[in-house]
Amino acid sequence: MWEDKVRKVVPYTPGEQPRINNLIKLNTNENPYPPAPAVRERLKDLKYGDLRLYPDPNCRLLVDALSGYHKVKPSQVFVGVGSDDVLSVAFLTFFNGDVPILFPDITYSFYDVWADLYHIPYEIMPLKADFSIDKNDYLKENGGIVIANPNAPTGLELDVSVIEEIVSKNKDSVVIVDEAYVDFGGTTILPLIDKYENLLVVRTFSKSRNMAGLRIGYAIGSEKLIKYMSDVKFSINSYTMNMPSLELGKLSVEDDEYFKTTCAKVIDTRERTKKALKELNFSFPDSRTNFIFAKYDGPVSRDDIAAELRKRNILVRCFNGERIKDYMRISIGTDEEMRVVIEALKEVLR
Repeated sequence: MWEDKVRKVVPYTPGEQPRINNLIKLNTNENPYPPAPAVRERLKDLKYGDLRLYPDPNCRLLVDALSGYHKVKPSQVFVGVGSDDVLSVAFLTFFNGDVPILFPDITYSFYDVWADLYHIPYEIMPLKADFSIDKNDYLKENGGIVIANPNAPTGLELDVSVIEEIVSKNKDSVVIVDEAYVDFGGTTILPLIDKYENLLVVRTFSKSRNMAGLRIGYAIGSEKLIKYMSDVKFSINSYTMNMPSLELGKLSVEDDEYFKTTCAKVIDTRERTKKALKELNFSFPDSRTNFIFAKYDGPVSRDDIAAELRKRNILVRCFNGERIKDYMRISIGTDEEMRVVIEALKEVLR
């Protein structure tokens, strides 16, 4: 009978991480470029003896770097083990009422998992036919709002003015804006942090800072929001961030030129890939991310295309769901990787 007491949920399914030689891995939106050069140099002389010590529970090294970079107070910054950890703590902290929280039907598929896990009531708002958000869906009574901007897996960006309207008209709820992909051509809502006490912006180092393997995420918001999140964090685990992540994350923040250069490379490659996909009869929303959510407008099925690409050691991501069953998400790799992908698609669709 012990199983009657188990908390049962349907877990999030992460992207496949196979061990295949010569793989072009475009299924998990990882950055194709290495972290900043200073990160590599610091890795050479990290003091392994220090690993016997607990890391700083307040994560001051990284918090101070981020507060300086974004020109906010350290008390407005929360860091965690990837943005998944940060979002999980935010859900647990702010969504504690009886009124459903709101988020889109096609978005980051971890949101409903956390809601189910933490017994948070939620209502899924359907995107419009073009995969855009209808702001009016979020102007009703709610227990909180979560919007990924740009959205995943669609890649579409919602105008900042629309997000501000949603935030301003929901002052009794916390509005979380997940900006995991904003550095690839999106517009951040961070300048509004001091204007709206109920706004929390979440970021990650996994995409634009090329450090998915170190698991670094952060949130910026009002001091009151961050204090509430910190209280919950310290009630779960005081030492969430390991010492190498704190040190190497700081170095990544400090090399702004490298950060902007690699983001620009990804954007340039994405735009060239869009053009090539259109020539192959693919259609897709106008991505402002490091991926393209593409549908082939021809006789070959999505699953057959993905299977043929896999035979050629190319991985893309396919999602279930009636509205997106014909779409595949293609992460942006290097110019050479995307050239190989386009040539492979030409063979498959011939």
